Amino acid sequence: FSYSITAETKKLLILGDSISAGYGLKKSENWVQLLDVSLRLSGNELKIINSSISGDTTIGGLSRIEQDLEIHKPNYVLVELGGNDALRGYPIDNIKNNLSKIIDATFQAEANPIIMQIRIPPNYGKNYVAAFESIYSEIAVEKNIPKVSFILEKVALDKSLMQLDGIHPNSKAQPLIAKQVEIEIR
Repeated sequence: FSYSITAETKKLLILGDSISAGYGLKKSENWVQLLDVSLRLSGNELKIINSSISGDTTIGGLSRIEQDLEIHKPNYVLVELGGNDALRGYPIDNIKNNLSKIIDATFQAEANPIIMQIRIPPNYGKNYVAAFESIYSEIAVEKNIPKVSFILEKVALDKSLMQLDGIHPNSKAQPLIAKQVEIEIR
């Protein structure tokens, strides 16, 4: 990971959807909140701003990134978007274009973007799934930015860690997600 987040008090903005917004959970159970607490307990001065909205798409994130950057002036922006676009079958080029514009806006605000890999269920068809999931590596390479693993990688296939909808992680999954993100952003 190429950014040194731990040096001094810095701000990390999380621009995400329901997975980061904590859909179906108490705020105190959400992985973002758990990550914040864990970082503070370890003496890390990273301030986390959660700008995640359930149901958000890349166009939604794009429509609000500039205002988020202006208001919060983050040093880092973790982009966790695209899942809802894919679940609605949006065109791959549109999703990639919106994510690229979010990254560009982040750079223009002199913040460091980080993109999160997003995965979708296989029932969207092999070609669509492959094209969608490759967007994240392509952007990471094209924009020369870090990519973190999909936060549901170790969670999504374990029914005991998922809410009944099979899409959103439950409260038992949140500490695992927080730990994974903490390890990857250090």
